Amino acid sequence: MKSPKSLRLHIGLFGRRNVGKSSLLNALTRQEVSIVSDIAGTTTDPVEKPMELLPLGPVLFIDTAGIDDAGALGEQRVRRTMAVIDRTDLGILVSAGTEWGDFEEKILAEFARREIPVIVVLNKSDTQSSVHPGFVSIKGQTPPVVNTSAVLGTGIDDLRETILKYAPEGFVNRPSILSDLVGPGEAAVLVVPIDKEAPKGRLILPQVQSIRDLLDGNSFCVVVKERELREALSRLNQPPRLVVTDSQAFLQVAADTPPEIPLTSFSILFARYQGDLNELVRGAMTIDRLKPGDHILISEACTHHPIDEDIGTVKIPAWLTRYVGGKLQIDHARGHDFPPHLSDYKLIIHCGACMLNRREMLSRIMKARNAGVPITNYGLTIAWSLGIFERALRPFPAALELYKSAKQ
Repeated sequence: MKSPKSLRLHIGLFGRRNVGKSSLLNALTRQEVSIVSDIAGTTTDPVEKPMELLPLGPVLFIDTAGIDDAGALGEQRVRRTMAVIDRTDLGILVSAGTEWGDFEEKILAEFARREIPVIVVLNKSDTQSSVHPGFVSIKGQTPPVVNTSAVLGTGIDDLRETILKYAPEGFVNRPSILSDLVGPGEAAVLVVPIDKEAPKGRLILPQVQSIRDLLDGNSFCVVVKERELREALSRLNQPPRLVVTDSQAFLQVAADTPPEIPLTSFSILFARYQGDLNELVRGAMTIDRLKPGDHILISEACTHHPIDEDIGTVKIPAWLTRYVGGKLQIDHARGHDFPPHLSDYKLIIHCGACMLNRREMLSRIMKARNAGVPITNYGLTIAWSLGIFERALRPFPAALELYKSAKQ
C-alpha cells in the first residue's frame, strides 16, 4: 500500500516558463510524468508525482506552472503556483542560468519568510555559456546551487544528493502520533465507530496511522467500537495508558471511561501531530465569545461528498448553534482551497488535516494568526461544546496548563 500524501515530503518545483522544470521532474523520477515542449506554458496546473527517494523515503514532487505566466488565465495559474508553497516542505527554484530577476527573488523571499529550505537549480547547463550575475551572491552559500542538464541527465544525481542533504529535520525525525504518550509495552484502547463515513472494508486514515504508530512504538493496541468499550476495559488486567476516540463519540466514551484513565480524540492527537496544539487550544477557548450571527469558517481537507450526518456540515454547526444560542453564518472550504481573505471570520474550525501535509496545516495556522482570527479544530471544538475540554487535554500537560492559566 502506498504511503498517504500527508506523510510524504512535498518537494515543489518553481521557476519561469520554459526553464526545464518538467524535464527536470521527468529526469528525477525517471518517468515521463510531465508533458515537455519548447512552447512556454505547457504546464498549466500543478502536476504531482509520488515516489520513493531512498534513503529518505516517500516524497511527492509537484511541478508548477511558470511564475512569469501572462494574461488573465496566466494570472490564475500563477496564483495556483504560489498556493503550492503552502504545502511545500522543500523548494526547488529552477533557472535557465542567464535569467535571474524579480520572479526568482520573489520566490526566494517567500521561502525565506516561511523558513522553507530551497535549492536553486541552474538548468540547461549544456546550452548556457554563462550565468547571470545574480548567481554570484548565492553560489556556494545558502541556498545551495546545483548545475544540471535535464536533457542530458547531467547533475541529476547531484540534485538528488542535495535534496537528501537539505530535507527538513522535522520530516526526517517526525514526532509520533501517540506512542510517546503510551510507551513500549503499554496499551492504548482506540474507539472506532463504524458509521456512514467509514470507507467500506477499511478504517479512516487517522485510525490506521495511529495503529501503525503504536506498533512502531512497541505498544499494545486494542481496537473496539464505542458500545464495546466498557466491556473491553473490564477484561484488561490493568488500565490502558490512554483511550482515544473518534470525536463524534466523545460523550459516550467519556461516560464509559473511568476518570483516572487519560482520554482524548484522534482529532486532538492530529492537532499536535499535523499542526500546533497550543495555538488550536487558544482558538477553541474563543468559542465562548461567539454570538448569533457571527461569521465562521469550517475547513475540511477531504473533498468527499457530504452525507446527511456529516461532521463538518451538519453536526458541528448544530452543536455550535445550540451552544451559542442562535444561528451562525458558516462558510465551508474543502481540499486545498482556503480563502485568501480571513479577517471577516470570528473563528476558523479545521478538520484533523490527515489529508494535508504538516507544512500546509501550519501555513493555514500562520495565515489565521496574521489575519488576527483564532483557529481550532474539530476535536477541540467538540470537546469544548460538550464540556469535556479539560479532560480531553489531560494527556498534553503543556496544553492543559495553557488552558488552566487562561481560566484564572
